Amino acid sequence: MRILIDTNILFSALLFPNSKPSKALLHVANYHTMVLCDQNISELKEILNRKAPEYLHAANTLLIEMSYELIPAIDHIEQTIRDAKDQPILNAAIVSDVDIILTGDKDFLSLHLDHPKCLSVSEFLEIEGIE
Repeated sequence: MRILIDTNILFSALLFPNSKPSKALLHVANYHTMVLCDQNISELKEILNRKAPEYLHAANTLLIEMSYELIPAIDHIEQTIRDAKDQPILNAAIVSDVDIILTGDKDFLSLHLDHPKCLSVSEFLEIEGIE
């Protein structure tokens, strides 16, 4: 499966290496095709700069060493999401035919899309049979 990892999952996995988001990220990296949107990477660096600058080096290392498909954010498409800054990420996932958006963002999780499915870390780990 092609799984887009949202910014909040990347952030949590970096700051809390023994967390469920970290476990989910590693599972995706090992058993699926990880997809990142360029906007998620920019957001991650911006958030780390503000909240945890000591993790910027770790984030850069992770992004260099991890295998993933990079997709561009896309500004125009019909589907709407409450938070306008999330729309280009959702558009990119739809146009790039991503199977799952792995996120903790309630705006994504409340969409109830068939494709891509928006799953929380707990839902994803349960579907994958990981605990």
